[in-house]
Amino acid sequence: MDKAKLEKYRQLLLKAKVQIMNGGILRSNEDLTVSSDDLSDEADLASSVINQQVTFNMRHRELEKLKAIDEALYNIESGTYGHCEECDEEITEKRLENQPWTTLCITHAEEKERENNKFIRAV
Repeated sequence: MDKAKLEKYRQLLLKAKVQIMNGGILRSNEDLTVSSDDLSDEADLASSVINQQVTFNMRHRELEKLKAIDEALYNIESGTYGHCEECDEEITEKRLENQPWTTLCITHAEEKERENNKFIRAV
């Protein structure tokens, strides 16, 4: 991949990183506490627990994306960016533009998604 394209993807990655860091989901604490008023009512307590779980899941997803972005930035510096970690083929530009932190070509990403769906249905 030429230097101009690598710089373009580096900028996309940095922009995505800034959006996550400034987005507020990692800093918000409002759904992570249970009010003493909620303890007396089971419905309120259940609602608080559900809100906490949603917040934890969103934070986890954002932290995983942040980790993938940092790994992609490292791969740009090390010269390994843009290649599928399964088959070592180049990942298409269209895919990298939409998801610059990806490590899988579309074929292997779909395969992984199918495997995850099978696992979820089995549980």
